Amino acid sequence: MRIVKKIIISLRENEFRNSVIMKSSCLGFFFLFLFNTTNAQRYIDSLTKEYDRVKYKNDSVKVVTIATLVKYFESEHQPDSALKYLTIMLAAKDTIFNQAKMQLPVFDEKQKLKEISDAQERYRNEVRLYVLVFVIFVVLLLSAILYRNKLQRRNADQQLQKQKNEIDDTLDELKSTQAKLIHSEKMASIGELTAGIAHEIQNPLNFVNDFSDVNEKLIDEMKEALRSGNNEEAVRLADNIKENLGEIAQHRHRADSIVKGLLQHSVIDSRGKEPTDINALADEYIRLAYPGMRIKDKSFNADIQTNFDTRLGKLMLDPKSISRALLNLINNALYSVNEKRKKSGEDYEPSVTVSTRKIPPGAEGWPTLEIKVIDNGMGVPAPILGKIFQPFFTTKGPDQGTGLGLSLAYDIVNKEHGGQIDVDTHEREYAEFIIRIPLKENLK
Repeated sequence: MRIVKKIIISLRENEFRNSVIMKSSCLGFFFLFLFNTTNAQRYIDSLTKEYDRVKYKNDSVKVVTIATLVKYFESEHQPDSALKYLTIMLAAKDTIFNQAKMQLPVFDEKQKLKEISDAQERYRNEVRLYVLVFVIFVVLLLSAILYRNKLQRRNADQQLQKQKNEIDDTLDELKSTQAKLIHSEKMASIGELTAGIAHEIQNPLNFVNDFSDVNEKLIDEMKEALRSGNNEEAVRLADNIKENLGEIAQHRHRADSIVKGLLQHSVIDSRGKEPTDINALADEYIRLAYPGMRIKDKSFNADIQTNFDTRLGKLMLDPKSISRALLNLINNALYSVNEKRKKSGEDYEPSVTVSTRKIPPGAEGWPTLEIKVIDNGMGVPAPILGKIFQPFFTTKGPDQGTGLGLSLAYDIVNKEHGGQIDVDTHEREYAEFIIRIPLKENLK
């Protein structure tokens, strides 16, 4: 019974579709199970013939079936038939063994390929995982760096803004201090002019007083002439009084112009350019500066010379600022020759020369005003020549200057008038300051 079940299961598993084999196998085993040997023999013979005819290749079913036949023929005492099917069964077993033996390397190879494929797949998955982790790490790292940079940039911006505010405040303070120092320098120059101004004002006032006294006497004489009927004498006296009044008016205008110049020089804001007689302006400030130096040092004397170009006429200049530049240069020249006088013998003769001239138009197409202030004083030492126009640089004592005189002159000439100021000097021999201003605007 177990053999029949085994054969049926093997037939099902191997998809046994040959109808003759199926029919013969089933009936043969059925009658064999019922010990109906006659019917069993008939169907088993049919099964054997069918095996031989179709050369059935399913060796596992074939072995089970033939093993049954071998047992059957052994039970029927038919050794020839039993030997025949035993030989077939052994051949089928050898076939199965050889097939299994041949398939084993193939199976191993497939197994190895599968394992390799699985290993590669695992490796690729691990690589993907590592790449993903690395990418996430890089993204997080970049995010952290960007966030840190953002914080640093914000802190830097705040620090820069704070520093900018501090710098702006400091700059405002410096501008305010500079304005005060410039104003102080202007007031100092006015102080230096005080003695000269007092001297210049005193002269016209003396003339006014003198002519006023003379006019009083002439008026009294004219009254006496009128009482006596001497009309000619009265007319002559009246003409003298008129001439004296003209002299008084002239000197009054002179004093008035000095006071106006002083007020103009003390004003901080500039009125801009206007037609200016540069020769008269330079001459006036020479006569104001020289007495001021003599008041400081009564033993000081100097030869003051002028060489003005009378063809200049009136030029478009800022009279207030250009007069301040001239005053600074003239004061420096007087100071230099006075210092050299103190160190030299009696043979030294201090000399200061101020000259003006108009240079004809050059390649630029317009004429140029040239002003020179020359002295035979101490000169400028070569090591400090490049510093003399720097603010607060001075070789004078702490109570003799702020170091802004030449700096202001440089700004007035170069920045306000678009010109240039140069120096030609030799230490202990001379100094020549040269101002050149282009005359681009209206000339009169």
